[in-house]
Amino acid sequence: MKNDKLVTIPIGPEHPALDEPASFTVTLDGEKVVDVVVGVGYNHRGLEKACESRTYAQDLFLVERVCGICSHTHSTAYCQGLEELAGVEISRRAKYIRVLVSELERLHSHLLWLGVAGHEIGFDTLFMCTWRDRERVLDVLAEAGGNRVNYGVNAIGGVRRDIDPELETRIRSMTDVLEKEIDYYLELAMTDSVLAARFKGVGVLPRADAEKFGVVGPVARADGIADDVRVVEPYAAYDELKVNQVTDDHCDVFGRTIVRIKELQESLRVIRACLDGMPEGPLKVNVPRRIPKGEVISRTEAPRGENIQYIRSNGTDIPDRIRVRAPSEANWHGMKRMMQGAYLADVPIIVAANDPCYSCTDRAVVVRGAGGRRAMDWEELRAYGVEWYRGRGADISRVEEKLK
Repeated sequence: MKNDKLVTIPIGPEHPALDEPASFTVTLDGEKVVDVVVGVGYNHRGLEKACESRTYAQDLFLVERVCGICSHTHSTAYCQGLEELAGVEISRRAKYIRVLVSELERLHSHLLWLGVAGHEIGFDTLFMCTWRDRERVLDVLAEAGGNRVNYGVNAIGGVRRDIDPELETRIRSMTDVLEKEIDYYLELAMTDSVLAARFKGVGVLPRADAEKFGVVGPVARADGIADDVRVVEPYAAYDELKVNQVTDDHCDVFGRTIVRIKELQESLRVIRACLDGMPEGPLKVNVPRRIPKGEVISRTEAPRGENIQYIRSNGTDIPDRIRVRAPSEANWHGMKRMMQGAYLADVPIIVAANDPCYSCTDRAVVVRGAGGRRAMDWEELRAYGVEWYRGRGADISRVEEKLK
């Protein structure tokens, strides 16, 4: 029987609380959320498909632009995957520089998130302070790579930018300033009654549900799940620069806040360790233009969580397939559970606490003209792909016959 007390309202796809387009259809009983339909697909750019018609060298610049906040971690996953396929070992110095830039990126991402979280609850002083501190990090990244985002540090076979003594001094000075500020943010989070009232018990995701939905990164670690790729499967120089994994057991927005602030402190420690132990050596080794035939899965720990890239090569200089599973794509599935039972006023901070990247997540939706519009299922998509390639001279039926 229809419940006349329930009200359904749309949030998005264009909304002041959303940085990128997404749609949340929220069903309310009074002020409480009883159901949510999460809709994405407004920001699809076709990067994976674009990579399959360009060379590996060209694709590096595309992959780095999967996400503006996590650009370095995406290019790191891509480069180390190709290096594994090519059987190439990069220098220790290149590995250290990759880690250094990765942790600088984590600083700017988490500070950005903390400011947005403050803004979503009306705490704009926190927003201004954290973004002021984020500017210090972005200035260093701009000096290291020539740009505030998409720094272009990685190269296939190593890195293209070095850390000179002057830049090292700048980085050390920045970490000294940030250390005091981050200590203050942690004290604020632990003692401020307003933050506690707005964050504790909000957006609860029990550990069993976190494991069921496969959430990653700070969202998972706030549920006590130790899943940091830097620890469980060290890459680059993380086997030498040990990371102290941060976890919490609040299972809510408060826990996700504590995890990120403590990870800021840990990033400062790792950055200093990088500078103290920076080895000598070349920045780059040669990698063949044609990558040997094979496939690889490459994992990194983005600021938002586990980042996975699948690369399949066919022996040419153009990849056969590239698939990016960004952390936001994994964290979307638990968002509906977080909102159920929450108040409508808490929806913006629940969404923000996941730190979602919509362009990382979105995949294609095919719009048909005469018959209206609808999303393709897997079989339809496969049939469409077969016909698309057949029109360009590739007959998939011949491949299927050989496989038989």
